[in-house]
Amino acid sequence: MSEPVRVGMAGVGRWGRHLLRNFATLPGSDLRWVCDPDPELLAERAAAHPAARPTAAFEDLLADDELEAVVLATPVPTHHDLARQALEAGKHVFVEKPMTFSAAEARDLRDTAQRTGRTLMVGHLLRYHPGIVKVRELIDAGELGDVRYVYGNRVNLGTIRPDENALWSLGVHDVSVVLHLLGDEPDEVSARGECYVRPNVQDVVFGYIRFPTGQIGHLHLSWLDPDKLRRMTVVGTRKMAVFDDMAAEGKVTVHDKGEIHMPEGRISTHAGDIWSPRIDATEPLRLECEHFLECVRTGAEPRTGVDEGLRVVEVLEAMQTSLERGGETVSLAAAAR
Repeated sequence: MSEPVRVGMAGVGRWGRHLLRNFATLPGSDLRWVCDPDPELLAERAAAHPAARPTAAFEDLLADDELEAVVLATPVPTHHDLARQALEAGKHVFVEKPMTFSAAEARDLRDTAQRTGRTLMVGHLLRYHPGIVKVRELIDAGELGDVRYVYGNRVNLGTIRPDENALWSLGVHDVSVVLHLLGDEPDEVSARGECYVRPNVQDVVFGYIRFPTGQIGHLHLSWLDPDKLRRMTVVGTRKMAVFDDMAAEGKVTVHDKGEIHMPEGRISTHAGDIWSPRIDATEPLRLECEHFLECVRTGAEPRTGVDEGLRVVEVLEAMQTSLERGGETVSLAAAAR
């Protein structure tokens, strides 16, 4: 049995507390540090995890020669600087999504990770969700036929952020899933959105991702909506699949629906059974944290490593450019130059 990975946690607020809970309880983890600049929050988390040393100084984690890995759940604008510092200090890094706020920063982290030989994994949580894993298995098995398009609805009446629009806050989830399910490099994107609550912060966004194959991904992102939806739909030539993360049961449903080509060029449609495959009920975040620890122990490439983190940021950045240009189509090849 391998020794537990010695972990330091930085950023233990609204989302970080969930990561903290997992890294404090997983058998493969030895939580050594809890770091946050908020003294009240730090005291509260430290009291719940007395075996870990509390600190407001990130430098304390970097200076600990025994510490192997740093987990970052800090505000997105800090990701690049803190992750870079940790990599340079010889630490493996788990950084929450999005990896950075710019593709240039993401490329710098990729180069730093390669140069230092450290693992950098990005918290694209849905890639570890058993429901998304199952949908990808259905695609790989040919159950859906050829996938034509994927669309996502990620909307709710929720937290309206002052420094992050709905694209970067919500869209990062669905961009990572669209790229994974379609399994190709997109060639162009576009996005339209509106700023209803705060100036210059789009609280509703409609995004479009096109692939050279002709496949497309479409995203509806909003925190101004009466419903809370977390749904991805995959339309294939044989069948269609829906991933609904809000469903208590049947998070994945397969619909035997599609078109039938008839003689003389006529086309009809068919509607057959609807069924739900069995989905593992393990918490996706726990699976994600376990995967990071395993990659640190073995040196394996993370499922959502630095290259994927960069791909997602490149798409988000190009969509942000399109937003700022009123929905203009942006070439990914041109955006990467």
